[in-house]
Amino acid sequence: MFMIRRPSDAYVKAFVRSQASLPFSYPGVGLSRTDPPVGYTVDHNRVQLGSGDETFGRAVQAVRDWRMFALGWVELCWPDTPLATGATVAVLVRWSGLWSLNGCRIVYGIDEQTPMRRFGFAYGTLPEHAERGEERFSVEWHADDTVWYDLLAFSQPHQWHAKLGRPVSRRLQKRFARDSMAAMVGAVGR
Repeated sequence: MFMIRRPSDAYVKAFVRSQASLPFSYPGVGLSRTDPPVGYTVDHNRVQLGSGDETFGRAVQAVRDWRMFALGWVELCWPDTPLATGATVAVLVRWSGLWSLNGCRIVYGIDEQTPMRRFGFAYGTLPEHAERGEERFSVEWHADDTVWYDLLAFSQPHQWHAKLGRPVSRRLQKRFARDSMAAMVGAVGR
């Protein structure tokens, strides 16, 4: 959904409520856990955040606080939303004088001890999202003591403007991945 000005908080809250009971906009819900489905564009990005227990703890807290969305041009509505399966959020994007509001719901959480320590979640798109697909946000603490932020997404255009503007959508997706990794590096480095 595109707008020429930033929507009010009341409008965004009503939007999130309206999306909360709707089905996901794509088949294969949960496939970011294993193998993304055929026919989708897959983006997989990783960045090392540091090493050790303290770094992993800060990384987990950054994910809990949705810090990977603190980008200036992207805003999560609302970052106090708990990381719980079924929680619905909106992603508000500002680009080229327009605002885009996109609905997502958490598909699953991650809190694993083996074969490595891993924490995170995935969310999937709802009917009022420009794209359709799933995105997984996780932090990993490997046996070599390194800590990584891992971002995996599969998507394809859903709404007409995303289909028509596919090159722009792809640039924004790549920009989000790059900026999200930088936000996590900054959040964990403090």
